[in-house]
Amino acid sequence: MNDVLISGERLRLRRAHMSDLDYIMSLQAAPENLKFIVPFDEEYHCMIISSDGTERLDVIIEDIETSTPVGYFMLRELDSPCAEFTHVIVEKKGCGYGREGMKLLLEWTFNIKKFHRVWIDCKDYNKVALHLYESVGFVREGLLREMILTEGVWENLIVLGMLESEYSK
Repeated sequence: MNDVLISGERLRLRRAHMSDLDYIMSLQAAPENLKFIVPFDEEYHCMIISSDGTERLDVIIEDIETSTPVGYFMLRELDSPCAEFTHVIVEKKGCGYGREGMKLLLEWTFNIKKFHRVWIDCKDYNKVALHLYESVGFVREGLLREMILTEGVWENLIVLGMLESEYSK
């Protein structure tokens, strides 16, 4: 089975393997990432990686030239017409990997998998991620006030979405 979902100029997106588990867990646990996400445990990632990928996927963002991982995405609700991007974590910040990876993921989502809609939520203080999502075409759809309890503090989530018709423009 070909694990490559889509390739671009510098990057390719591929299904995660069990050998990627430590990488995924270390990205989640890194302090610069952990404050912006809700981490999932190793057992959950093992379940995703060993699944057939019809409902959920862990996707590795990989540098084509070196075959080195530079980040990962977690996708859910792939068995519906409205997919959710739950984790967007890039290890090497400031290199454009997040933007290129997100563009590839959107191309795969809409042009190859033919989803009607994708959505993502983001902590309201994650300005870098919000800028990225909006710059590739996501639209703010709402605010979920005090939705997540993190270390005793209630945090807001901004919900962003994109329709296939918006992507096609």
